[in-house]
Amino acid sequence: MSPSIRSERKYLELLRILAESHEPLGAKRLSEKMAERGFVLSDRAVQYYLQYLDEMGFTEKIGNRGRILTEAGTAESESALVDERIGFIISRLEQLSFRSTFNPATGTGSVAYNLSFVREEDLPGVTAAFDEVAESGYGFLSTYRIVDADPRIPDGHVGIMTACSVTLDGVLQKMGIPARLEYAGRMAVDENGSAGFLDLIGYRGTSVDPLHLFISAGLTAINRLVTTRAGVALANVRAVPAAARDRVEEAAGLMMECGFTFPAGNGIGEFNLPRHPYRLSVVAFSGMNMVANAVEKGYAIRTEIGAGTIPFERITGATGSR
Repeated sequence: MSPSIRSERKYLELLRILAESHEPLGAKRLSEKMAERGFVLSDRAVQYYLQYLDEMGFTEKIGNRGRILTEAGTAESESALVDERIGFIISRLEQLSFRSTFNPATGTGSVAYNLSFVREEDLPGVTAAFDEVAESGYGFLSTYRIVDADPRIPDGHVGIMTACSVTLDGVLQKMGIPARLEYAGRMAVDENGSAGFLDLIGYRGTSVDPLHLFISAGLTAINRLVTTRAGVALANVRAVPAAARDRVEEAAGLMMECGFTFPAGNGIGEFNLPRHPYRLSVVAFSGMNMVANAVEKGYAIRTEIGAGTIPFERITGATGSR
């Protein structure tokens, strides 16, 4: 089997799928996942690639359940996909925003969510940390959902769904407003509520999720923010046409009535961002601020950002229709 297979896009995509999976995957499931990403491969064709991965020691078969990456396979995926991952994160988030159907005028439709995994014994402390952020208004949505029946959740753990701020991008797009997610950043907030960015990472030039990076590096100060009203939160920045200001203000106002929160001025304005004559910055607090507060308190949490979409009423317990 030719080593040139390692440069094929299908091979790279199979590596990515296996690397992202939390469970063994068989040829049929891999074929389905490849189709979701635009690659039509028969089960037999998938087996061809899996045979190569087996021969190279990159995959291991787990009984009849399917294959997982070996340690060598994980290293291969990290090296082979580093260039591929640049732009992958933003592409996935943009796809998720397109799939979001939330209508803030009615409080119905689906919202994008993040899924966090916490140990069962840590759940009371973690939810207390989440509640602090929700009650102080520094999350993206003022509520979250606890999940215990989901195949993605490891044994001994509980899942927590928090709203992902790309829901805002979906709302703007459905209103006919072109929205381009640009940056994730650390936002310093003082006692008077004024805010400015300390650092920004562009989504289109990174191979790692910026929000995970800020949290794992200990660069947030959410707990100080919720207790003293002065600290460092996480926020996302998107750009819209400057002419759309009135419609963006309308969207933000409707979303706040549904329980969403924004920085000062509905998140609309320049803050300390570069000015542009034809573009307007729209800033939203990240749903990951809840996670960051719990991490600051010492809890171990693993989070998949942009894990999927869910009906709004299922994450809030609301009935919809305002």
